[in-house]
Amino acid sequence: MASATRDALLKLALPLVKNHGFTRSALSLAAMYSPSGNHTAPLNDMAVDALFGEGDEARRTLINAWLDDARASLRSSYSQDDVATSTTQTPSLENVLKTRLNKNEGVLEHLPEAFALLATPPTLSSLVFPLTLDPRPAISHSMSIAVEACQLSGDTSVGAAWYTRRATIAAVYTAAELHQLYSPTTAHEFLDQLLQESRALGTALDEASIYGKYVIDALRGIIRSRGILL
Repeated sequence: MASATRDALLKLALPLVKNHGFTRSALSLAAMYSPSGNHTAPLNDMAVDALFGEGDEARRTLINAWLDDARASLRSSYSQDDVATSTTQTPSLENVLKTRLNKNEGVLEHLPEAFALLATPPTLSSLVFPLTLDPRPAISHSMSIAVEACQLSGDTSVGAAWYTRRATIAAVYTAAELHQLYSPTTAHEFLDQLLQESRALGTALDEASIYGKYVIDALRGIIRSRGILL
């Protein structure tokens, strides 16, 4: 029962992110939008802790729910009946990745802090935050998009080529998404440029350690420019 309530409230909280960000407040206010009408006031802190995690863990829960929903929405946007009947061609990789970038547009102002929070190990304090960014959540995020994009665009690579192809696309998408955070109007053009140079980019970022360093350096640059403090 608690799991069903949690999932329902998370779904209700997603539209609130645009105005309230990836915050505990968004989770708290979600209860007031329940179709059951059982809640006429926001959840208190104790209820938010119990359902979604204590402190910033609740925010991480909301961020990951939003990312999962965006990926599911990407999949459904290319599987609806009207789409299937309106075209006879499989969508291009470029179009799939651009569609995913477009899904960020409503919450762009909140994403830098969200990505920074995901990259911060939960057990470490904000005082050591600038030195302790963890690239693994960002890599997992971009790899999941790469796998989805390859499947939707009909990629048929197998074996080692399967992994290389997806690692390259993940690197391209990460770079385009980070670029989108500070230059939204040029994100599609930047993505096109990276895809054209994807062979060279894939070579440069194929190693996990190099890719991770790239992600962290980019995140740090955004954090400095935005003055984000967690």
